[in-house]
Amino acid sequence: MSDDERAIREVVATWMAASKAGDHDTVLGLMTDDVVFMVPGAEPFGKEAFGAASKGQRPGLMEGSADVVELQVLGDWAYLRNRLKVTIAPPGGSPVTRAGYTLTILRKEPDGRWRLARDANLLA
Repeated sequence: MSDDERAIREVVATWMAASKAGDHDTVLGLMTDDVVFMVPGAEPFGKEAFGAASKGQRPGLMEGSADVVELQVLGDWAYLRNRLKVTIAPPGGSPVTRAGYTLTILRKEPDGRWRLARDANLLA
């Protein structure tokens, strides 16, 4: 495994841990400023909308797992297919579990860090 592949897998692990902890600042730091998210039934959205939606997320609200199925590094760009399973337990509500795949494009930024640039989330 190359250093870039290791670094990208660390991005995925950090994203999951920060999401579970409700640490939205860390999650936002893992994405480029021009990131685009695509999810079923919604218009594509960026970092600002993602941040606004996740700002109220509290620690322990989300549990999940991520399994990198495919990872290819192509210079300063990379893509990965990821199998996710996420359970969100809203306060006073019933837990909701979603599972499926994502297709994520990452870009190696000038500071040498890999960040998420595009993400198509197909969880159902």
